[in-house]
Amino acid sequence: MSLLDKLRAIVGPAHVLTGVELSPYVIEGRTPEAAVFPATVEEVAAIVAQSAEASVPVVPWGGGSAVGVGVPPARAGLVLVLKRLGALVEHEPGDLTVTAQAGITLATLQSALRSRGQWLSLDPPDSECATLGGVLAANASGPRRHLYGTARDLLIGVTVVTADGALVRGGGKVVKNVAGYDLPKLFIGSFGTLGVIVEASLKLRPLPDDERLVAVRFERLAEAGTALRALLGSDLIPNAVDLLDAASAAALGLPPNPATLAIGFDGLGEQVDWQIAELAGVVVRCGGAKPALLAPQTWPRLASAARDAFDAPAALMTLSVLPGVVVDTVERGGEAARRRGLESAWCAHAGVGHVTAALRADGSRQDPAQIAAVLDEWRALAHAGGGHASVTWAPLPVKSALPVWDDAGPAGRIMQRIKAQLDPKNVLNPGRFVGGI
Repeated sequence: MSLLDKLRAIVGPAHVLTGVELSPYVIEGRTPEAAVFPATVEEVAAIVAQSAEASVPVVPWGGGSAVGVGVPPARAGLVLVLKRLGALVEHEPGDLTVTAQAGITLATLQSALRSRGQWLSLDPPDSECATLGGVLAANASGPRRHLYGTARDLLIGVTVVTADGALVRGGGKVVKNVAGYDLPKLFIGSFGTLGVIVEASLKLRPLPDDERLVAVRFERLAEAGTALRALLGSDLIPNAVDLLDAASAAALGLPPNPATLAIGFDGLGEQVDWQIAELAGVVVRCGGAKPALLAPQTWPRLASAARDAFDAPAALMTLSVLPGVVVDTVERGGEAARRRGLESAWCAHAGVGHVTAALRADGSRQDPAQIAAVLDEWRALAHAGGGHASVTWAPLPVKSALPVWDDAGPAGRIMQRIKAQLDPKNVLNPGRFVGGI
């Protein structure tokens, strides 16, 4: 019996796509051999086991929002689509915990939790299509990470299918677990190379009584940097501090000032009022305008402002630098693009040093070598700022001209040893991650 026949026997013929039906699941120009849609954890395990036996690569697929991240695959193999695993398994409001299957979208999960007065403090872009498993696998986050952290701070338990089809559970469903190796965090940010996340348990928070997002506009980027330092050194407790350049601000429908700080606060209404009033004093002394209230609909668009600044970006890069050099990185990165006649857009979670940059090139300047040269300069800026940089999206000719991932150094060797132990046949999303993992 062929592998396709075995897969059809596991999930049913209607849930195995081949041929022209695979167009939505093409990865970096590579068409997979099939796309399979399991409905249970057991079906996921059976599919992975059969694929491993046939030496066919498996690419886990959540909502597809991060499919362009990574090195182009040598062989797409089998796309394992988890959207049918979309159940909210258990919600314990008294314990502030939730357990859900990996295929549930963030928007669906948040809606269910909010109806009971709680929320998951993760706000990555594209929450309507991004799935819980995909968010964990990509370690995706948004502006509220400034106060609430990332998935590493929220995950308390995980169930994964390993490369040989075994079902492994780590952690638990309560916040206080026994001491030992923190297995769940091993899979955060692993991009499906170590195991297929099928279920996760996470810590929740009560919904705040009030939450507001304000914009502070500056005529000079240097003034925004001064205000940022003053804000971070004050007694204020914002839940988001994002720096936008003119292009990213325009993508949100804001005036395209040279620099804008988008700052969020939550808590009791009186506390939020006081913090915004105090913020006004801080930023005005630094040359900023009085804080202007933004519509609540701006929140979900903030994380993708740089990406959305251009209809067809030529490349996207994320840079992680020390918070103290964010403004300098944005300024010098924009200059590097302009020197080559290219436009750029920048948005940074400034308090944690996470920067997203987009490049735009018109038809006459779509030169992969020029685009790659700018990305190389941006990576050098990240290194100078004490951090690293990764190409999160680019056309294949650009990805062929420079490394997608930064050099992981000694940590890369440890990662490769872990990969060899957990996936000795190199079945799960092979070759796409750091160091060819």
